[in-house]
Amino acid sequence: MLMQNIEHLIAQATAEFAGIDDAVQLEQAKARYLGKSGLLTEQLKNLGKLPAEEKRSAGAVINRAKSAIETALNARREDIKRAALASQLAAEALDVTLPGRGHGRGALHPTMRTLERIEQLFASIGFAVADGPEIEEDWYNFTALNQPENHPARSMHDTFYLDGAPGVLLRTHTSPVQIRHMQAHVAQHKALPTMPEIRIIAPGRVYRVDSDATHSPMFHQVEGLWVGEDISFADLKGVIADFLRRFFESDELQVRFRPSFFPFTEPSAEIDVAFMSGALEGRWLEIAGCGMVHPEVLKNGGIDAERYTGFAFGMGLDRLTMLRYGINDLRLFFEGDLRFLAQFS
Repeated sequence: MLMQNIEHLIAQATAEFAGIDDAVQLEQAKARYLGKSGLLTEQLKNLGKLPAEEKRSAGAVINRAKSAIETALNARREDIKRAALASQLAAEALDVTLPGRGHGRGALHPTMRTLERIEQLFASIGFAVADGPEIEEDWYNFTALNQPENHPARSMHDTFYLDGAPGVLLRTHTSPVQIRHMQAHVAQHKALPTMPEIRIIAPGRVYRVDSDATHSPMFHQVEGLWVGEDISFADLKGVIADFLRRFFESDELQVRFRPSFFPFTEPSAEIDVAFMSGALEGRWLEIAGCGMVHPEVLKNGGIDAERYTGFAFGMGLDRLTMLRYGINDLRLFFEGDLRFLAQFS
């Protein structure tokens, strides 16, 4: 009688497993036969009611049944796995007739594209690129540029000072590079009767306490310096006007020099431009500052201000980039959004 019941149980379990196509339902069916309260488990529990001479043979029958049910269960599990894999492969089949997706290609940040263009344009008229430290001494950042301690012009350069390092700060402009370059240039050529001209641009990161749609605590600046004999404001106007027209690729660009004040130049001027077409047509925009290098600044750079003159200028690299590409929010440059950056690849 036990043998008949067990054979029926095996057949019933095998048939039930074969009709299931879902892995979760299969595990539920397993519990009905092999779980703590399963049909086969109940048979094992009933062994205690049998006479001693029957327990051994009945136990062997039940164990063989358990093995048969587990074999049927595992076989069905494998069938369901294979069917799921086949379905997945069919759904994700690769159509080799479609064009390949390819790999994304990196590109320069728009600010760096602008910097490369500026360097190329100034290199074409003999300007070299100079650089210097971003963590700067107060003397180079302010005092050497005719801004002694408590000078009111310092208030326009509210910046970041380093704790535990008096007189050390994050530079507020790249003008300290000009002082350092003048000193190195003079030391290099001190044996010559006439000092060769200094003609450099100084691009780099600068820092000020400011943050909104058109300002950032860290931004990029490029400054220029030309020092030599008989350098005049006329030379400054010619260089700047030519650069701006070439940079914006417009011979119709209007450039004006508006009197201003900077402690490191005298006379000083703001540089404005007006576009003759596009969204900014007819509107004057301040683009840079400039002037003839103050004699005190030349002196601090080790240069004889009685013999040599020079001009300097400074402009915001990010501002030029925004104007050239029609970008209206400076913060886009720092967010790393590939949807924005991909436009410049």
